[in-house]
Amino acid sequence: MPLPSHVTPTHGHSFSSPAPGLDSFRDHRDVASFAPAALGYALFATRWLQAPLYFGLVAAQGVYVYKFFNELWKLIVHVINGHADETYVMLAVLKLVDVVMIANLLIMTIVGGYETFVSRINLQGHRDQPEWLSHVNSNVLKVKLATAIVGISSVHLLQMFVDVHHTSQHALLWGTAIHMAFILSAGILAYMSGPMLESRKSGHGCGGGHAGGGHGGGGLADSHGEGNLHLIPKPSTGAHDDATSSGRATPSASAATWASASASALGGSGAESRIRAAGFPAPKALEDFDHDFPRSLDREAVAMLGKLHFITAKENVVLLGPPGTGKTHLAVAIGTRACQAGHQVLFATVAEWAARLADAKAAGRLTEELARLDRYPLLIVDALGYFPLQAEEAQLIFRLVAHRYERGSLIVTSDKPLSSWDLVLSDTAVASAVIDRLVHHSEIISVEGDNYRMRDHGGFGFTSPAVR
Repeated sequence: MPLPSHVTPTHGHSFSSPAPGLDSFRDHRDVASFAPAALGYALFATRWLQAPLYFGLVAAQGVYVYKFFNELWKLIVHVINGHADETYVMLAVLKLVDVVMIANLLIMTIVGGYETFVSRINLQGHRDQPEWLSHVNSNVLKVKLATAIVGISSVHLLQMFVDVHHTSQHALLWGTAIHMAFILSAGILAYMSGPMLESRKSGHGCGGGHAGGGHGGGGLADSHGEGNLHLIPKPSTGAHDDATSSGRATPSASAATWASASASALGGSGAESRIRAAGFPAPKALEDFDHDFPRSLDREAVAMLGKLHFITAKENVVLLGPPGTGKTHLAVAIGTRACQAGHQVLFATVAEWAARLADAKAAGRLTEELARLDRYPLLIVDALGYFPLQAEEAQLIFRLVAHRYERGSLIVTSDKPLSSWDLVLSDTAVASAVIDRLVHHSEIISVEGDNYRMRDHGGFGFTSPAVR
């Protein structure tokens, strides 16, 4: 098969025209639904009217910064002049704590509210990204604000008790009653959030395919709390875990495997919830990879991939090698590290991706499904080449690769060299188009060696083929 001139990583693009006949991918229903979609987007754009409100809160935060230093200066002056007894110092410190807690409440409202109701804040990979921001939604934000208010009320009540000699019994009684009302309301709100979360699970989980609007659910979620669906991973026993699918996944079978990850995305925290939602087949780490076992491996390139610069640059990674050489291990390990760095990741085999996209196309929402995937900086397509794809499946994989081109990163693992992808994708033109977009801005790593899982069985007399 004639390959594009940039099968090796390069910054030129010499093969940009799509394969003939690929325009047939566009479903006519996309055009029919343009008007309602445009109206919906226009209405949704009105959320930006709330943006000035959050910038107003930023100004209010500046006022509290001024108030904090003003109170701090008064405390310092009184201490220096000897006019501050223990009670005064304690009350002044509590007042400072009160100001800081209110400022914290403000920043939580500003960042969380803006993220939830106005627009996504792109902090992925930022070392100071708040843990709660990875799974914030309106429900979570309400609970956090309620608990913050309880904390502020506690400080106010403590101020009354410290200065009890100057506090009337009436004020102390009402302060205690108001504080208990805050505690009760926060408890009720937290209790109600449980059933809400359960309704999310039932509405978007394995049994909630109809609620999602299509086969197997409505789509993939972001941190706004939408239906987050991912693959139920298959258990793995190999130390280096390459996929070993022996048959083709049908759309109905694949749809059944896409289960809800809302529980992990909302019930967990930070990196752990992202790892659970990614759908990895087994926990893997780069530190656990046996770099000495493969006969040929660019270890320096693997180490650079572990720094995740390719995700920021929206580049791709292609891992080529015989079965059992650790391609899936590397892909999962890099994906896990990306989750730990704050990136959303999704893992699936090529057959499961094809079935998923086929279901979306049959439901008339292929364009929307591809757009949902833009929320994930890294997608992992595992086991390309274990069995040939049908023509429609190959075209859907092309749609995925073409849509992700310079928009997000892909990691693709394959046991076939690039020169044989025309056999896997059933068409030379489609294979060329896929390679063209996948290999441009990419790191290609060849892993050559014997099957790691068969290392204790002598390989049964088989020799791993070389990957070109």
